[in-house]
Amino acid sequence: MTTAGTGGADEAATGTGDQPDAGAAGAPQAIESGPDRGDVLIADIMERQVVTIAPDATVHDLVKLLQEKDLGGVPVVEGERLVGIVTEGDLVIEDADVRMPHYFQLFGNLVFLGSQKKFEDRLKKMVGSQVRDVMTTDVQTVAPDEPAGKAANIMVDQKVDRVPVVDGDRLVGIVARHDIIKMLGL
Repeated sequence: MTTAGTGGADEAATGTGDQPDAGAAGAPQAIESGPDRGDVLIADIMERQVVTIAPDATVHDLVKLLQEKDLGGVPVVEGERLVGIVTEGDLVIEDADVRMPHYFQLFGNLVFLGSQKKFEDRLKKMVGSQVRDVMTTDVQTVAPDEPAGKAANIMVDQKVDRVPVVDGDRLVGIVARHDIIKMLGL
């Protein structure tokens, strides 16, 4: 188990947007309050102190870490390189009764009607003892210089609560839902 960070404080972007001119003939104009959200970057809102775990850590160590730090998930890193993410959802099998996919025999071979890979993945997660067995490897990430809205869109589209921030494949931060909420001033 490792804890890696890049230093720096967790700061939400602050500032004021430019207010529009009153316009010709005193026409009413909308005045935007708060920062110009189009200019807020991932680097402005990301958490730089990231709790991580190694892929060879045990699931027991993972559970302890999530409980001790009161987290719902953590990035999985080898050195500084992001290799996956593991969340509470990865630890809870939706249907603990893993069933063999339906199949039939054809010319002495088994032909599976369902996804055999999905069955194998679920079985592996169910009996996995290391983080590498239960982590998700297809991780949506953002870069520090991208607009903060990109992380929000990933959270909504992918139904995830956190998005790792990478520079190349090196983990440099994380954006969680609460970081987006702070950016919105809610």
